[in-house]
Amino acid sequence: MTSFCIYVIDDEPTITDGISMALSADYEIRTFSEAESAFEALEKDRPDLVLLDIGLPGMDGIAALKKLKEQYPDVLVIMITAYEDFSNVITAMKAGAHDYLVKPIHMEGLEVIVRNAIETTRLKKEVRALQEAYLNENVPCFIAESNAILDVMGFVEEVAKSPDTPVLILGETGTGKELIASAIHYRSPNFQGPLVPLNCASIAKDLIESELFGYEKGAFSGALHTGKKGIIEESANGTLFLDEVGDLDLEVQGKLLRFLESGEFYRLGGTKKLNVKTRVVSATNKDLAAMVEQGQFPKDLYFRIAVIKVKVPSLKERPDDIMPLAKYFLVKFSSKFGKDVIGFSPEAQRSLMNHGWEGNVRELKNLVEKAVLTSKRKEITVEDLGMQADDGHTQGEAGYECRSEALCFQLLDESGVDFENLENSLQSFYFKEALRLSKGNESKAAQLLKMNHHTFRYRKKKLEIE
Repeated sequence: MTSFCIYVIDDEPTITDGISMALSADYEIRTFSEAESAFEALEKDRPDLVLLDIGLPGMDGIAALKKLKEQYPDVLVIMITAYEDFSNVITAMKAGAHDYLVKPIHMEGLEVIVRNAIETTRLKKEVRALQEAYLNENVPCFIAESNAILDVMGFVEEVAKSPDTPVLILGETGTGKELIASAIHYRSPNFQGPLVPLNCASIAKDLIESELFGYEKGAFSGALHTGKKGIIEESANGTLFLDEVGDLDLEVQGKLLRFLESGEFYRLGGTKKLNVKTRVVSATNKDLAAMVEQGQFPKDLYFRIAVIKVKVPSLKERPDDIMPLAKYFLVKFSSKFGKDVIGFSPEAQRSLMNHGWEGNVRELKNLVEKAVLTSKRKEITVEDLGMQADDGHTQGEAGYECRSEALCFQLLDESGVDFENLENSLQSFYFKEALRLSKGNESKAAQLLKMNHHTFRYRKKKLEIE
C-alpha cells in the first residue's frame, strides 16, 4: 500500500497531538510548530498534504501558503483557522488552499477532508505513473495496459526504424490512429524532420491537389503571387501523414502514386520537376482492400501505401485500457475546469467497463469531459456520465462470473484470489486453443491471437507451453 505523508504545522501542541492521534494509523504524520522548520524539512522530504495553521508565530500561515504554492505547487494545503479568523479563509482559498478546517477540530470532519485530499493526490500520482510508464519524454504514445495495444506499440517500434517505408494505419474512428503516426515519426530516423498531417476528407476536392503538391504563381484564380509550397515539400526529410486516405480524390490518387514510386512531382501550374524525400504514413477507417476489389481505390496505390499495415484495436477490444484512460482524462479535465473531482463511483466504473464504445477513445474522452464539467460531486456518477446503472454481466454459479460458454472467472471476495495464477491460466488456455485450431502452426496461432509471431513465441516460452 502506498504510504502518504502529511505535515501538520501548528503552534498549539494540543492540535498537533490530536491530529497525529487521529491520523497516524493511516498516514505518516510529521508535526512542526512554525513554518520555517517545515520548509527546511520540505527540501529533503516532500509531503503529500500539508495542514497549515493561519495564526502562526514568525511567518504566518497566509505567507507560508503563498511560498509553499510557489515552490511546491503540486502539494495540497488544508488551512486551519479559528472561527474569528474566518475572513482569512477567503484569502487562503484565493492563494491556492485546497480546503480548510475550523477550530475546534472535530475528528470525523478532519478524517473526511483529509481522505478526500489524499484521494486527489493518489489519483494524480496514479496518472503520473501511467504517463511515465507509457510516454517517453515528449514522444506521443498510448496510455494503455492491455496486451492488444502493447503488442501494437512493440510492432511500431520495429516499423519505425526504417526512414522511408510507407505505412498504412487501419482502425475505427476515434482509436488514435494519429498517435500511431506520431509514434512512428518520433521513433524513426526522421524524428528531427517535420511531421506534417493532411486530412484528406476535410479539404475540398478542388483544393486537395494544391494543398498536397503546392502551386506556382498564377496557377489559378486567387493563387498567391509568390506561389506556395505543398505539404509534400513541407514534410521533406520528415513524415507526411495522410489521414482518411480512402477519401482522396481519384485524380490526385494517380499523382500521389507517381510521387511514391519516384519521389518526384510538379507543383500545380509548374514545369520544374521537384524531388523530396519523406516517409508517407497513411490512415483510414475504411476497408481499403474491399474498396480495391470493388474498383473504388487503385490497386497499385493500395500496395504502395500499405507496404506495412498497422491495425489499431478498438476500445471494446482492449477493456483493460478503459479505466486508465478514464482516470487520465478525469485528472486532465479536473485541472482544466478547476474542479475537485477525485474519481468514479463503483457504478460509474461498471458502466464505463460495459459500454459499447462505438466512438472509441474519442467518445470516452468527450464523455469524461462532459461529466467533469457538469458534476457537482467529488466522484463521477452514472448520472454524470448519462449512462445506465447496469453492470451488464451475467452471473453464473456462486463465486463466478461467466462471460462466455468457455470461461468463468472467479469473483473477487474477502478471501482473495491468486490473480497472477489466474492470469497465466487464462493466457495459457487461449495459447493452447490457438495452437490446436492452427494445428501447431505458430504463425497462424499468432494471427488468431492478433499478435505478431515474435511476441507469440516469447509469451509461449514464458508460459512454458510445449
